[in-house]
Amino acid sequence: MKLVDMGITEFVDVLGSDAPAPGGGSASALAASVGSALTMMVAQLTIGKKKYAEYDELMKQVLKEATEVNQALLEAIDKDTEAFNQVSAVFSMPKETEEEKAARKEAMQKALKLAAEAPYDIMVLASKAITITGKAVGKSNVNAASDLGVAALNLKSGTQGAWLNVLINLSGIKDEAFVAKYKQDGEALLQASCDRADEIYQAILEIV
Repeated sequence: MKLVDMGITEFVDVLGSDAPAPGGGSASALAASVGSALTMMVAQLTIGKKKYAEYDELMKQVLKEATEVNQALLEAIDKDTEAFNQVSAVFSMPKETEEEKAARKEAMQKALKLAAEAPYDIMVLASKAITITGKAVGKSNVNAASDLGVAALNLKSGTQGAWLNVLINLSGIKDEAFVAKYKQDGEALLQASCDRADEIYQAILEIV
């Protein structure tokens, strides 16, 4: 069964078990998906309201964009765990001969790169969701302003959590160019995303 098909209690039980996956990466994708879902909710609570008629088309676009990102984030919950499982699978590979050791090492490096890319993709998606959420600030149903703030907080948490999972996998990768690129791009993405999420949160504090 896919993680996204589990009930909340079942997912939390698996998350809290001694199974190494799902772990922080999938949890980060879930947090971000909750954030984007809240943005979707706020948009739907604004669309069609006379008080916000001037923002109707904007909020329809926000809903469309947030829905698309949300679907991708839900898919990322399983993708992250699948990537980690590939790393785990390498440990069962034989390592008796030099050839087997070399094959095992190569497989591990490939698996670690996938395991670093999966949470990085979560960061990219969360960043998009933060930008989308920002479009609704001050232009959406004021009664749901707090929900927009919670959306920003969840998206920031998802971004930061995903970054930790990028870093821990990069630590085992020998390809220096690969590591340097992801660290540089990831740090820039993290800073920009967190700054924007903080701006949204502060703006919401002035509304509620």
